[in-house]
Amino acid sequence: MKVAVLGIGLMGFPMARRLCEAGFTVHAWNRSPDKAQRLAAFGAQVHGDLKQAVAQSDVVVSLLEHGDAVADVLFEQGAAAAMRTGTLMIDMASIRPDQARDHAARLAAYGVAHLDAPVSGGTIGAEQGTLAIMAGGEPADFERAAPVFAVLGRATLVGGHGSGQLAKLANQMIVGITIGAVAEALLLCEKSGVDPVKVMQALAGGAADSRILRMQGQRMADRDFEARARMTVQLKDLRNALASAGDAGISTPITEVVAQLFSDGVADGLAGHDHSAVFLALERRKPTA
Repeated sequence: MKVAVLGIGLMGFPMARRLCEAGFTVHAWNRSPDKAQRLAAFGAQVHGDLKQAVAQSDVVVSLLEHGDAVADVLFEQGAAAAMRTGTLMIDMASIRPDQARDHAARLAAYGVAHLDAPVSGGTIGAEQGTLAIMAGGEPADFERAAPVFAVLGRATLVGGHGSGQLAKLANQMIVGITIGAVAEALLLCEKSGVDPVKVMQALAGGAADSRILRMQGQRMADRDFEARARMTVQLKDLRNALASAGDAGISTPITEVVAQLFSDGVADGLAGHDHSAVFLALERRKPTA
């Protein structure tokens, strides 16, 4: 199977590398060619020409930053038109559900199948092949994608087009809100003279224990905010969740508060930091009482 990977960033690079190591013929493309060139050492064919990369592939995997970028690459830069009839496009970017449905319909006009399949697990999951993959689309296309998904993690078909993106937004709502809660709790402990690491140890196995408490909490305690998942990406996903909530006619006040907190952090110079840096955003805020 020949697989094109579009977008060789924090997630795209380890995922494309795993596909190379699993024996797939990988065609790599990135807006900044130097990022894609790193994959040549693992056997990937690196392309400066987007259309050339997708024209030779059975499956095209997108790992671009947001929905507008995906639409631009597919329909403005000509990737969709360059794909062969029968190609399977797997969009693993995190975008709005309505955008995913629109892309699927437009690709169908070219004879190209589509799955929206965003992921959770961060760079560690990408490196280890343990990502949670949330897919939306046709069951037959999901089966076609199974060999690719098997290399990257655990995939679940949630429903039709856009369903994978809705599952991802649910994931990001829970992640963002929980990171905010962990940051507030550990900041309270630290500023009150109690060791946050000892607190995390005390909470282990209890009702408040979670992967986020253990992983992001440790980063907060260590003040290690090197980006594994950027503040800007978390903010984008929370805003997409708010937009989707509006479309569904529901109120999401907790997500609104947390989105504003991430927005404040990005505006305060934390854009390139890990999303656990919401801890710093809270630390810099003045008390409300």
